[in-house]
Amino acid sequence: MSKRGCGRSSGVKFQISLGLPVGAVINCADNTGAKNLYIIFVKGIKGWLNRLSAAGVGDMVMATVKKGKPELRKMVHPAAKRWCVYFRDNAGIIVSNKGEMKGSAITGPVAKESADLWPLIVHCVILQYIKKKKKKENFKAIKKSH
Repeated sequence: MSKRGCGRSSGVKFQISLGLPVGAVINCADNTGAKNLYIIFVKGIKGWLNRLSAAGVGDMVMATVKKGKPELRKMVHPAAKRWCVYFRDNAGIIVSNKGEMKGSAITGPVAKESADLWPLIVHCVILQYIKKKKKKENFKAIKKSH
């Protein structure tokens, strides 16, 4: 029987080491107003007795907001994780149940593994990059005209 309601992730999930166990605190990398996310459980992982489940790159976790706007705190939110050894820190973004971002921008890089699994998130990153590029071109045009 197929799993229902797993979000809108697509693509193939590669075998990657699991880096963050349940109870870890990660940074929030979008502009929703949340600062820290506390991982409650990892979606799609069936565990063993007395072993903490852990999340890898691109996994969806359920998290609560520990620091941030009061309307986001003390509630459970799904969060897609973008984590890699080469990045500055572990971070996640808050998404809806359908896999769409709640914020409008992402600060920092997005792992290739996460980009393959979550195309809606990548779409927002690409739009953000295009806006920045157009802004720079407009600034250069104004600077040349003066």
